[in-house]
Amino acid sequence: MKQATFVIRRVWIGAAIAAAAVAISISLPTALAQTPIASAPTASPVLDNAGFYSGESGFNASERAGREIWYKATAGNSRFYTYVFPQRLNVLIDWYRVLNANEHHDRFAAWGIINDPECCTPGAMGCPAKNLEDTYGFEWCPGDEELLKYVGHSGYRDPACDYKDAPPSMTHPHHMVKDQRQSACDLAFGTSTGAIGFRKFPNPRFDKAQWIRVNGGLASWDGYRHSSEKEPHSSDSELGRLADGSIEPPFLIGITCASCHASFNPLKPPKDTANPKQENIRAIVGNQYSRISEVLTSGMPGTTLEVQIFSHARPGTSDTSAIATDQVHNPGTTNAIIHTQTRPKFENKQVTRWRKVTTCSAGDPDCWCEPGRDSKCWQRGAEAATVHHLLKGGEDSIGALEAIQRVYFNIGGCSEQCWANHLTDLRQLDPRRRNFGQTPFDIGQCRRDCANFRAIEDRLENIHDFLLSREGDATDLARARELALHESDATATYTVADLERDLNKQFGNNAVMRGRRVFADKCARCHSSISELTGGAFRSRDFRALNLNGMRADWLGSDQALFASEVGTHRCRSLHSNHMTGNIWEEYGSETLRARPPDPNIREPHDGGRGYYRNISLLSLWAHAPFLHNNSVGPELCGNPANKTNDFYRSPYVDANRQALPADKAPGCWGYDPSIEGRFKLYVASMQALLNPRERVPKLTRLSNDVRMALGPRIWDGKEGRLLGLTLELPAGVSVGGVASFQHKIFVNDMILSRLKPDVIDEKLARQFGEVEGKKIAAELRSLAGKIAKEPDRMVEAIRGFPDLVAIYSSCTASIENDGHRFGEDLSDSDKNALIAFLATL
Repeated sequence: MKQATFVIRRVWIGAAIAAAAVAISISLPTALAQTPIASAPTASPVLDNAGFYSGESGFNASERAGREIWYKATAGNSRFYTYVFPQRLNVLIDWYRVLNANEHHDRFAAWGIINDPECCTPGAMGCPAKNLEDTYGFEWCPGDEELLKYVGHSGYRDPACDYKDAPPSMTHPHHMVKDQRQSACDLAFGTSTGAIGFRKFPNPRFDKAQWIRVNGGLASWDGYRHSSEKEPHSSDSELGRLADGSIEPPFLIGITCASCHASFNPLKPPKDTANPKQENIRAIVGNQYSRISEVLTSGMPGTTLEVQIFSHARPGTSDTSAIATDQVHNPGTTNAIIHTQTRPKFENKQVTRWRKVTTCSAGDPDCWCEPGRDSKCWQRGAEAATVHHLLKGGEDSIGALEAIQRVYFNIGGCSEQCWANHLTDLRQLDPRRRNFGQTPFDIGQCRRDCANFRAIEDRLENIHDFLLSREGDATDLARARELALHESDATATYTVADLERDLNKQFGNNAVMRGRRVFADKCARCHSSISELTGGAFRSRDFRALNLNGMRADWLGSDQALFASEVGTHRCRSLHSNHMTGNIWEEYGSETLRARPPDPNIREPHDGGRGYYRNISLLSLWAHAPFLHNNSVGPELCGNPANKTNDFYRSPYVDANRQALPADKAPGCWGYDPSIEGRFKLYVASMQALLNPRERVPKLTRLSNDVRMALGPRIWDGKEGRLLGLTLELPAGVSVGGVASFQHKIFVNDMILSRLKPDVIDEKLARQFGEVEGKKIAAELRSLAGKIAKEPDRMVEAIRGFPDLVAIYSSCTASIENDGHRFGEDLSDSDKNALIAFLATL
């Protein structure tokens, strides 16, 4: 009888710990679209205001086409955010909270989102929409005159159907005779929501009469957003009607690459961050103010685990591997895509991927020809290739085009057809059952079954050309200051020599020249793309030299992968497992990557090529602080929005005992300031923190609220109740990383085995840890299991009493987030200042 009782409780324990890790199943998403396949028209009408197209001046046809896709193509992810995200991942987005027109002036401060210059607030002078009822509370944007007709009706023709494709290359094996690209309709543009990178689509299932009954009018979403239950003690009382599948909103919302990568132009920042112009926006340099994690949990109460775990990422970062549920807490910055033409490539990597061919041999399972097309085939095979090292540890390593394609999956594309069923179900505790762990996503299957995949794939060269265009040019501080002077004097000049003069005044006599020597001696080994063997001694090097194309010859980063322990920074990001054999992104990692030797200084599991960070580029460093892969080194950033409901700053500063510092003793946050001098001041402060690690105040992200979860089966007898249920409480102050990186599935199964099959667990742990250590772990598991069986509602307290077990079953035990990168700490103060001055010129 005791044994049966424990088996029942096993489900509760698993559910509790699974709930404590559910946030890892959140991500940066995007999905598939059910748009009709149609031939692109011969005439291509204008799809946007002239202001948008002014930004493509000087681009060739392919770069122009790639730019429009980057800004507008969702590849159908609006369906993901509306249905798959809440139903499969249990996370709700309140799009009205983020995008309603009344929050226009506060949107950047709250969410770090950039307002679309081509949209307007209904009722404003010149705006085609006269009131918010016309737009369901949103801003009016180009194309809405057509889109709004189809809210609640079918038949909408997506603007992407009228997209102007660039001419196909006649050397392309699939288009040598004729253009065979998938219909542009499947790019799924919709129209802007009023925010760059966020697109809306009319919902044909929208019921106008029901909406008015719930909200009192068409412009309001208040009834839809508020509590669906009047019972304060009901487990549903915290959920709004956003979770009610019987109520359909007027719009489906999707996102594009620009939602995270577009930022204010460091060379020409806006005077008013709420009302930028097109010239104030750069599409690919990365938005260090974006709070995309808060956007994606905006429909969840602050006391839920999803919000407390997922939304603690710093501005400009997100856990982009969370969608694959790898259970590693690893928020990372949005990469600044700069000077890709000069970015290092690596030869002779063993890569298995699909390659374009014109024919397939009969019966070849690794070759596929698209039905209805002439000689449009793909062959899968392994061969040596020259590739970039992408992502923080070089994980995407089969080619630049494939890496671009994977971004659309990472933000949700083709989820239902291709990869949602390959995710880990965090509540599935039986290793014999489906979705206990990840399984590999099949690129070939996705190409066959998802038209959105083919629509993007057929235009990857255009996106790549855009990323290679002048949009990715380095943003020199000297040029930025000169353009600022032009606002009052169009003839004013400010040269590199002027910049060096001013830096020498600020950082010491001859600081820039001395800083160049320090950089050559101490930094260039990792942060130059041209080795001494190729380019001569670093000491005699001009690091600003141009190549024959007039572009900086040195990418100022080797992109070489180093052991995470050598870099010394917070290692969790280096330990994510999604590209390993058998895991979801397996087909996007090379065999060379997976054969990398393990870091001997890391104890946590890091096989399969994990445990590395690559050396990043220092181009335009002055414009991209704070530093490191998680934006942890430098001041904390905050937006200080007027609507304090949307103020997400939580101080991460702790003392030497890892206890929260009181507000009057913790450093304050720095308000968002994308101006030229605002960026420069942030750069200087962040460099000082980088070069003086002993002076850094430790940062540790912790739960800011108690989180309580009612667990156990529910019954209904006229009122809601729980049958033999329990309440799990995670107290405020618990480490977010500690909860998010806890491998609860392995832990629960081993704990059960320790009680039910002690011989099996003893043998397993002995193989894994050695006989002596294995027996010790097994004994602790049995002791803990007994405590939980007696007092299941004190589970968290019991687990915390076994810190060694917590460490053993954690994917990453690193805690202090701004540790590491101690290079340069032994320099003299004058050399540190000189280095700061020199790097500002790059």
